[in-house]
Amino acid sequence: MSLIVNLVLLVFLLVMAIAVLKTTHLFAMAMLFGLYSLLVAGLFVVLDAPDVAFTEAAVGTGISTVLMLVTLASIKDGHEVVSIQKSRAGPLIICVVMGALLIYGTHDIAELGDVESAPNREVAARYIEKGQEETGVPNLVTAVLASYRGFDTLGEVTVVLTAGIGVLMLLGSRKKLRIKEVPHGK
Repeated sequence: MSLIVNLVLLVFLLVMAIAVLKTTHLFAMAMLFGLYSLLVAGLFVVLDAPDVAFTEAAVGTGISTVLMLVTLASIKDGHEVVSIQKSRAGPLIICVVMGALLIYGTHDIAELGDVESAPNREVAARYIEKGQEETGVPNLVTAVLASYRGFDTLGEVTVVLTAGIGVLMLLGSRKKLRIKEVPHGK
């Protein structure tokens, strides 16, 4: 069942990516980017990475989409159509090479759920056996996220906070610009 869900999500991701590439309407492109991020967050949930899914949902689906929509609202006509220039082979070659390198880099990664992999055999066992003793935190999940993976969690929270402050600054400056506008005749 999990394989079917993964395949369906991956097919939707591929369709959404192609739709983003093919659309020339900026508003539709912003919405498709938001949907793409939502699908990625769903994929992270299926892959048992809820902390990454929350970050993707907040930053990718929420804040990034709001930033794109605020930008579109700030330009003269938010429904402008993107002019598509002739395709160049250089960016495509770079994407294909980078994609091939990323796929090659995942070759040595242990299979998902492999109980004999190093993280499951050594790291998880240490967290379970000595987690409360080493951190002093009774909840094992909190001990891992706040103590063992504290810098990672701090980085995720910093990204979300910075993006939120950026959105508030953009929305706040937009309101101030509207208040300060004065007609030319007065």
